[in-house]
Amino acid sequence: MLLGFKTELKLNNQQRTLLTKHCGVARHAWNWGLALTKQILDHNKTNPDSKIKFPTAIDLHKWLVALVKSKNEWYYECSKSTPQQALFALRESWKRCFNAKLRGESTLSPRLRAKSAGQKLPVGSLRKTAGVPKFKKKGKRESFTLEGTVKILGNNKIQVPVIGVLKTYERLPQVLTKSCTISRQADRWFISFRFEVEQQKSSSNSIVGVDLGVKSLATLSTGEVILGAKSYKKYVAKFSRMQWLNRHKIIGSANWKKAQMQIARLHKKIANIRKDTLHKLTSLLAKNHGTLVIEDLNVSGMMANHKLAKAIADMSFFEFRRQLTYKCELYGSKLVVADRWFPSSKTCSNCGTLKETLTLKERVFECNHCDFVIDRDLNAAINLSKIAS
Repeated sequence: MLLGFKTELKLNNQQRTLLTKHCGVARHAWNWGLALTKQILDHNKTNPDSKIKFPTAIDLHKWLVALVKSKNEWYYECSKSTPQQALFALRESWKRCFNAKLRGESTLSPRLRAKSAGQKLPVGSLRKTAGVPKFKKKGKRESFTLEGTVKILGNNKIQVPVIGVLKTYERLPQVLTKSCTISRQADRWFISFRFEVEQQKSSSNSIVGVDLGVKSLATLSTGEVILGAKSYKKYVAKFSRMQWLNRHKIIGSANWKKAQMQIARLHKKIANIRKDTLHKLTSLLAKNHGTLVIEDLNVSGMMANHKLAKAIADMSFFEFRRQLTYKCELYGSKLVVADRWFPSSKTCSNCGTLKETLTLKERVFECNHCDFVIDRDLNAAINLSKIAS
């Protein structure tokens, strides 16, 4: 299976400038291709008799070389694969959008489509779909992809086209790769690439149920409770203070840029703490258990509760499931996803009696049938573990 590796780069000022130029070329190529494809779609909509064939990524790159690259010399300062990969990504984005339209998911949201059809769908059955690609803005989610001569030299050096040899802060895996993606987050640069790894076989046959929650990140059927990092809650006061101090600064000024960089660094710090906690937990579960059972949570529906939205987002339930999915595949464990409507919290783990009502305030489960008393989250985790047994 393919595994991704991402690490921070150790750069000098000359290399930072060159990386920024590559980001600018990728952004310009994307925006040019997006504007052109939108014009073609508008023309085909207004002139159904004389439609223009929607271009492929190769067609877009040929037109870019003929119409844009020849007139902008700064394109030649960067690798030729940078605009090419940006246009390939644009074509893939349009492909996802067209596939969504073919499934009848074009303009209306899932909720409005169900309402217009006279249907009453549960919140859990609604899914977000790919929309129309958007134009990229300078300074936001800047990245570019390089393809060609990408070689790992030694422990902490990697050679990429045009830019040359880049140093990293940590050791690199000694593998073969043909492409890499370089991105910027706040004032730091990162490089990522994928390589082939062998799947491992799990040495454990144990079954564990994992119940995710807001009070604690995860409660295991074994009785263990893992507290979440709650990084946003920890730094929300500092974050609010920084934004409050930035409210009267002139947009574009030096002080404004300095304040924006400080806010971006704090955002990155909060995200890093959250990811570190999730990576440690998911690796621990996938390595030490043969079968894991989790719930198919409707995260977007849960976020609609504005009283709990911040706490739910701070726990990052979707990222937990994403990491656990590929790590179970990597370490040879089996991941079982329980049905969204499975009453894990309302069912007694001792006698199996289903409780009619259970409010969020009730943190202890009390069975009226067998007088069994247990923690609510632990009860749910035990019920989940019984699905795979």
